[in-house]
Amino acid sequence: MEPTQDYPLFGGAFSATLPPGAIDVSDLRPVPDNQEVFCHRVTDQSLIVELLELQAHVQGEEAARYHFEDVAGVQEARAVQVEAVQPLPLENLALRGCCQEAWILSGKQQVAKENQQVAKYVTLHQALLRLTQYQTDLLLTFNQPPPENRSSLGPENLSLLPWSLGDFEQLVTSLTLHDPNIFSPQ
Repeated sequence: MEPTQDYPLFGGAFSATLPPGAIDVSDLRPVPDNQEVFCHRVTDQSLIVELLELQAHVQGEEAARYHFEDVAGVQEARAVQVEAVQPLPLENLALRGCCQEAWILSGKQQVAKENQQVAKYVTLHQALLRLTQYQTDLLLTFNQPPPENRSSLGPENLSLLPWSLGDFEQLVTSLTLHDPNIFSPQ
């Protein structure tokens, strides 16, 4: 299965290339209006695109850390570890015309799944694209839980590989704005 080119996000206001086997979570359960959430067909991996209010009180690398720690708080993470924060070159982004600053962060958060007591370390990769003229922080998150026992999968699912960091990078760099009116107050 090939990646999905130009998948519409937020009612077509954005589009991006999704990795193979991506399932739109809004087809399965309610998702907040400011989020687009996709899960892998076989693994527990997920991708989240969020439109957030610009956090002007934090700048640069600290803005990326702020959003990582904010997600940890929402997830009720028991432990948080930032492994790397790097600037993301704007020339690599389809959004380079309206993105003033971009960061990529990798880290781990110890979280328990819903209805489970045992907390596991989940690797998170986040891209923060700061769209200051729209007062928006665009946060893209790739959740990579520890691999489960793949031997329980049927042969029909073994052909679908887990998503890679390259798949996430393709999502981030392909994200395109089509309708800036999404940022207008309703």
